[in-house]
This record gives sequence, structure tokens and C-alpha cells, in this order.
Amino acid sequence: MSDPNAQDRTGESTQERTPRPGPATPRAHAATPGPAGRDTGGTAARDNGSSTAAPPKPHPVAAQTHPHVPTVPASDPSRFGRVDEDGTAWVRTSDGERCIGSWQAGDAAEGLAHFGRRYDDLATEVAILETRLTSGTADVKKTRAAAEALAESLPTAAVIGDLDALATRLAAIIEHSEEAAALAKQEKERRRAESTARKETLAAEAETIAAESTQWKAAGDRLREILEEWKTIHGVDRKVDDVLWRRYSKAREAFNRRRGAHFAELDRERAAAKSRKEELVARAEELQNSTDWGATAAAFRDLLAEWKAAGRAPKDADDQLWKRFKGAQDVFFAARNAANAERDAEYEENARAKEALLETASSIDPSADLEGARARLRELQDQWEAIGKVPRDRMHDLEGRLRAIEKKVREAADSEWRRTDPEALARAAQFRERVRQFEEQAAKATAAGRAKEAEKALAQAAQWREWADAAEGAVGER
Repeated sequence: MSDPNAQDRTGESTQERTPRPGPATPRAHAATPGPAGRDTGGTAARDNGSSTAAPPKPHPVAAQTHPHVPTVPASDPSRFGRVDEDGTAWVRTSDGERCIGSWQAGDAAEGLAHFGRRYDDLATEVAILETRLTSGTADVKKTRAAAEALAESLPTAAVIGDLDALATRLAAIIEHSEEAAALAKQEKERRRAESTARKETLAAEAETIAAESTQWKAAGDRLREILEEWKTIHGVDRKVDDVLWRRYSKAREAFNRRRGAHFAELDRERAAAKSRKEELVARAEELQNSTDWGATAAAFRDLLAEWKAAGRAPKDADDQLWKRFKGAQDVFFAARNAANAERDAEYEENARAKEALLETASSIDPSADLEGARARLRELQDQWEAIGKVPRDRMHDLEGRLRAIEKKVREAADSEWRRTDPEALARAAQFRERVRQFEEQAAKATAAGRAKEAEKALAQAAQWREWADAAEGAVGER
């Protein structure tokens, strides 16, 4: 065990360093170095039966496990010094042999081991300085100062070991400290440049986000990630770091203001949309019981277009308002569908009636009795109009069958006109008169607002005009 009162060459107590295991030394008899370099103090008890010191052996040293303390193999003090039977300790160097103290706490072998352990502690300090120098992370000036202090202490060090080797190693540390300092400075500047460049990149990215991004959540998350990374970047010059931090901080504040303004404007727009949709709901609920099917259906289409143009209200309010608006629509269109179903049932009855009427029209034979056929056709047409509307999908078929009967009578009449040429002009005049009469009827019906009656009269006028034209054409051809 090393002397608990001894100080290492850097000023640290050997108790604070990692101890090296070795032969136990009685602490009560440990000597302390005196002013003359010899150990003074109490004298250890010796075995009276032992007159010759045992040959010195290298003491075992446990492997170092601390990550910052290099492993130093145990030395063999017997190669570099001796301890006499009277306890005087000597060390050999290139300058010769010198006395380093006196050992009175045991036999000579124990004394030799003691001073060997003190050498190993000193060698460990040198190895630590070498490790610091080569690591590039320690303060080179402090490392050199410690090496110089150790080098100055070697000529008076109370240790037994290869002091010349330690002196050479310490000289190498001192010699290479300037180079190491330059390399350390260069490495420090490189890391500083990298850190500065990274923070400049992060600050620029934050400024871009603040000026351009509208992906509010993703951008906010990215700004927080930048901040977390920022905290891990060190070594930037203080003034430069302050400037870059102000850029990032300013960008973050600008983004927060712009995001806050956006959501404030969004809140205002949603409040306006809510007010507008409340008005639309009120109008829809007023229309829901209307039976003016066509006009009200068009009004609901307009309301829906206005609803879409109004924008979104706050979610809860928007959902509730839509539920009311859709409910009003459903009430109206359900009633209209029911009315349409009832109307379609009525129209289906009309279709069956017209089909029956067409069945009776099979007896019309203009080739046998033209005038009778005409009279029966007029009667058929009046009955047809009186029956009313039919379903839309049946209209084309039924109207086509009626037109076929009308065409058959018309063609027979045309043939008759051609056979009775002397009377053609008179008939044509009569037809023209009928055209005039129907046109007058149409004009009166139009003036009275009876559009359907006017339409019917005009259709009959067109029919009579066609007959008149045919009659006049037949006369002209002869």
C-alpha cells in the first residue's frame, strides 16, 4: 500500500487515486520522507530470526477498469534500485545511484516493493498525461504544466523504477504539447465551424417555415424538433450563437403570430358561416310544409347552393345546423314524393282509359265513311283531352297510336279532296275559316291566361291549315 501521506507530483493525494494492490504495509510503521530525503520516524519491528532479506519480486497489479485511467503494467523495482539491510533505499539512473530515503516498516523486500509501487503510481500519472495529450479533448496547457512539474520532481522522487524512461516520456509530452495544442485548436475550430453551420441551417429553415409554411401542425412540430436539436449543438462562439438564437427565436415568434392570425381569421369566418347557415336553416324550415312542389324544390336547390358557398361553421354547430337543414329538406321531399306517387296512380288510371279509348277507335274506317270517320275522330280527340295526363313513360306510345288514327283519316280526306276537285276551293276556304276561328280562340285564351286551351286551339288551327294547304295544293296540281 502506498504511503497515505505522500503527495503525487500534480499535488493530488495518493489516497484520491486508484490504489494498486500489493503486499500490505503496516500503516502504523510507515515512514515519511524527511528533509534529507531519508525516511524518518518510527522503526518497524523485525523478525529476530530473519537476518537476510528475501529476494525482491515484482508486485502484482490488478488491471485498471476506470475508462479514464490507462492500464500500466507493474514494474520490477529490483532492476532499478535496492533497499539495504539497514533500510536505506537507493535508485539507479543514468546519472548514477542516489539515496531516496529509509525504510523501517519491514524487511528490505517489503521496502523495495513499497518504493516500486510509488514508482508505478508515478508512471500511472505519466500515462494519464499521455492519454490526455493524444485524446485531443483535454486542456493541453494544463497537461504540459503537469508534465513539467513531474519532470522537475523526478530528480528527488522517492521511488524505485525506470526514472530515465519516465523522464524521456515526460520530455516527449512537453515537446509534443505545442503540436497537440495546435491540433486541438484546429479540431476545436472545425467542430465550431460545423456547429455554427448547423445552427445557421436550422435558423434558415426556421425562417423559411415562419415566412411560407401553412401546414400549421407539421410546421409547429418541426420548430420544436429544431429547438431540441439546437440544445445538443455546442462549441459555437458566444456572440455568433446569440445572433443565431435571435434569428431562430424571431422566426418562431413570427410563425406563432402568423398561425395565431390564421386561426383567429378562421374563427371569424366560421362564426360568419354559422350565422349565415342559421339563416338558411330558418328559411328551409319555413318551406318544409309547402305544397308548391316545383317552386319549392327549386328554392331548396338554391338554398343548398348557398349552404355550400357559406363555408364551414365550428364543427359541433355545423353538424347540428346541417341536421336541421337536411331534416327540413326531407320533410318537403317526402311530402312531394307522396303526392307524386298519388298523382302517378291517377295518371296510370288515365293511361288505362286512353288505352280503352284507342280500342274503340279501331272501328274508325275513313275509306267507308269519311265524314263519319271525321266525326268519330273529333269525338275521340275531345274524349282524349278530357281524360288528362298519363305517366311520362307511357305518353310516347299512347300519343303515337292516336297520331296513327289521325293520319289515316287525314290521308283519306286528302284522297277525297283530290277526287272532288270542283269543291276543293270551297273546302279550302272552309278550312281557312276554321284556321281563323281556332286562331281567334287561341288569342282569346291567351289573353285570358288559359295557356293550355290556347295551345290546344293553335294545334287545331295548325291541323286545319295543313288540310287547307293540301286542298289548295290538290286544286293547283289539277
